[in-house]
Amino acid sequence: MPDVKLPERPADAPVRIEPLPDLEFSLETLPPKMPVGQPLASSAGPEKGADRGPETLPGIDPEFGVDDFDDEFTESSVMAINVEHDIDPLQADVEQVVVLFANGQDAAARSLLEGFIRAYPGSEGKRLWLLLLDLLQILGERAEFDRCCVEFAERCETSPPSWREHGFKVRSTATGGVLALQGVLTGDDLRPIEQLKRLLGQSGELLLDCSKLVGCDDIVAGVLAECLIAVRRAGKPLRLVGAESLQQRLDERLKPGNPEHEASWRLLLELLQRQAPQAHFEERAVDYAVTFELSPPSWETLPKSVSQPGATSPLDDACYLSGELKNQRFEDLSKYLASHEVAILDFSGVLRLDFFSAGQLVNRLVPFKAAGKDIVIRSPNHLVAELMAVVGLNKQARIIVPKS
Repeated sequence: MPDVKLPERPADAPVRIEPLPDLEFSLETLPPKMPVGQPLASSAGPEKGADRGPETLPGIDPEFGVDDFDDEFTESSVMAINVEHDIDPLQADVEQVVVLFANGQDAAARSLLEGFIRAYPGSEGKRLWLLLLDLLQILGERAEFDRCCVEFAERCETSPPSWREHGFKVRSTATGGVLALQGVLTGDDLRPIEQLKRLLGQSGELLLDCSKLVGCDDIVAGVLAECLIAVRRAGKPLRLVGAESLQQRLDERLKPGNPEHEASWRLLLELLQRQAPQAHFEERAVDYAVTFELSPPSWETLPKSVSQPGATSPLDDACYLSGELKNQRFEDLSKYLASHEVAILDFSGVLRLDFFSAGQLVNRLVPFKAAGKDIVIRSPNHLVAELMAVVGLNKQARIIVPKS
């Protein structure tokens, strides 16, 4: 192969490096105010009293300012990033924490909060303090919660929130206690059922209000069934109130021949034992035996102290939710929203709302809000409320956060 001689570059031709295609940036584009290579001012500096102008680096135009940069470079595709220069750093920190919490990263969220509250002195960091105190409640750390309440009061110069229990309300009467279960109870938080066990161990009559109990998973159903069975066998006075709706939902959901949700079947049979005709109980007992190949419970005539229905005023006409709402689509909400002029979604018993469920709740509320429905989300904890704002739920409903 013959040698091929490349043409020589002229000696005075400068080496030109092509700029990136999306950055129109080279020294040749700058106005030639100062020749390249001009030395810097003497290190000895100007004489005393002389007018000292700004020092410049070689090849840099001292008159090329921020406005020139905006004019020449912000049209570049590399620089065309929509940056909100006035973003609130506190809001950014809050959003980071609530997203971590929504994803179940409690330790990471707590670590950030404990650092953030030191960065915002006084009442400026109140939002972060409230997030931390709610997180400690959810984690069940009462001693640490009480300690932080003292520091919160000192720093924010206001009263701290009080410790709350989730998923149930307890009050006393002259003859005994009243326990109101509410929302959807899951095995992630068994505190309502543990409270029921404590009350059943005390003397006196217990009124169990289930009028706001929307549902429960198999773990809670099994424990609740065991409690009711033990009370019935011991002859302890118990008045069951408002359980008809729960019984009806279980009755409709549990199908014979499908060997799943055995614990929920036991709860259904116990509710039928207490408040349904014997024929209906025996029909579902046969379904249970066929489905699970187990001997069903037998019908028993209950003493009046056990079977006596109770009367209590309902808490209100809100739709109660509780526990950890994960991967929820909220299909059941449509019926409630359609039938109420003012729809109140009570989140006082909700511990956590994950990001997927928050987005699904937005989708569920949008058509009702567009139709002029007044929707109120009541008493979410601060972690849940801040996430709701992040996903835009505050545009679909009024969110009322408790003051304490």
